[in-house]
Amino acid sequence: MDRRKFMKATVAATLAATLHGQQAAAAERLRPFTLNYAPHFGMFANSAGDDLLDQLRFAADQGFRSWEDNPMKDRPVEQQAAIAKEMERLEMKMGVISALKGVWKTVNFAGDNQAARDEVLTTMRGIVDVARRINATYLTVVPGLVDPKLPRDYQMANCIDLLKRCCDVVEPHGLVMVLEPLNRKTNHPGVLLHESPQAYLICKAVARDSCKILYDIYHQQITEGNLIPNIDRCWDQIAYFQCGDNPGRREPGTGEINYRNVFAHLHERGYAGIMGMEHKNAGKGVEGEAAVIQAYRDVDPEPVA
Repeated sequence: MDRRKFMKATVAATLAATLHGQQAAAAERLRPFTLNYAPHFGMFANSAGDDLLDQLRFAADQGFRSWEDNPMKDRPVEQQAAIAKEMERLEMKMGVISALKGVWKTVNFAGDNQAARDEVLTTMRGIVDVARRINATYLTVVPGLVDPKLPRDYQMANCIDLLKRCCDVVEPHGLVMVLEPLNRKTNHPGVLLHESPQAYLICKAVARDSCKILYDIYHQQITEGNLIPNIDRCWDQIAYFQCGDNPGRREPGTGEINYRNVFAHLHERGYAGIMGMEHKNAGKGVEGEAAVIQAYRDVDPEPVA
């Protein structure tokens, strides 16, 4: 082969290899994750822009199949409808929305104050229309703060009673309240619900399909650790997961939690629900957002062949 033909063949081979690599990278970006991770608005704003629908499209292109939005109830009705329409087109599921935003940072579920308890029921009735408009099923419920005037068992009884009344509001619409234990040590001192065994006891006592557990791995690592055994003990009452590494509440791989093993365990147990990405990005800008996506690729379980 003369030099000209050799160089031509070499360039062609290099181009072919480059194109193959680009195609493989594109396929990797577009492959849906094994677990059903749900980002939130703002997480990819540098890559996708400020438009909320563009952020949904970007996430779908990266392989995400769900989304969650705590402040959904505060968004204009027209925006809620547009988000729901675009998510339906993208075949994305809506994860949790906050049912009691603006209400939970007070004594209500634990206490005897009837006005505070009635406000919870009014707020729950108001979230029903929002959830139906955006095709949401799961409503995050944080049962307020402890009541220092009452012994713990009275507080628990009050909480269980009010949750049953909330079930009467949401259950006819096919909605599920997911109770989220929050850590008291770092983020939320004074909350009533903070342990996974406590959440399990409450859900077993309420005994309704519309009242289950939101197991936030970040919070429970801080509160009690022993993640996999506690998940297994609560398994029949868990309807939803959220994650974030500790310390810092950033993406997996930035802290102490072995998310590769935790996610593999959930996958082996057959969890097919949503994993909410309720954390901040460790890095800034487009690079930080790319690092978030790669972090989930790194810990995502292998798909079943």
